[in-house]
Formats: sequence, structure tokens, C-alpha cells
Amino acid sequence: MSLTPDESRFMDWWERDRHKYERRSRQLWLGLPVGAAFSIPILLNFLASRFWYRRADAVGSSQFNPVVLIVAVAIIGGFMGYLSRRFKWEQHEARYQELAARQKRSQLTDTEE
Repeated sequence: MSLTPDESRFMDWWERDRHKYERRSRQLWLGLPVGAAFSIPILLNFLASRFWYRRADAVGSSQFNPVVLIVAVAIIGGFMGYLSRRFKWEQHEARYQELAARQKRSQLTDTEE
């Protein structure tokens, strides 16, 4: 069974661009929107707590260090962004390996016939 046109296009694209997407810095930059999707709700929840529970806000404000919150949110956002893009790269690589094996198997059966 040979590859479909979509699978062939994917293989061509991934052979050409796989090393470009493998770099850690690129994965981090491309994953930042996903990281922001995790980080922004944390910040919003912290800021909104001032309106929905005044006593917790009073206790939290007395022991609060904004630098710690900013650093923690940045680390969470960066880690989640990198992790999501790394996972996506691994999925593409696995699909490519499966298609390459299938193509090789198909070529071997074609030559035997």
C-alpha cells in the first residue's frame, strides 16, 4: 500500500523542516502562546481574589512578594510552552517514522513482485 498524497506531502515537508523545528529555542518561542494560556489564568485568579474574598486578600497581601509570583508564572508559562511544542515535534517525528517504514515496506513488496 503506497502513501496518500497528504502523507507524501507531510513526508516531504517534515524531511525538509524537521531540524528547524527540533531546536529548543524555536520550540520555546513557538510554544509561548500555549504557555501564556496557562499563565494568564493564574495571574487573573490571583488578581481577582482581591474582589471575592477580602480576608484572604488581607492575609495574602501581608506576606506577598510580587517578584516570586512573576518568576513562578514565567517559569510555568515557559515550561508549558516548551513541553507542548516538544510533544508536537515528537508526534510529527513518530508519524514520519511510521510513514517511512510503510513506504519502505511497500517498495520492498513492489520489487518482489
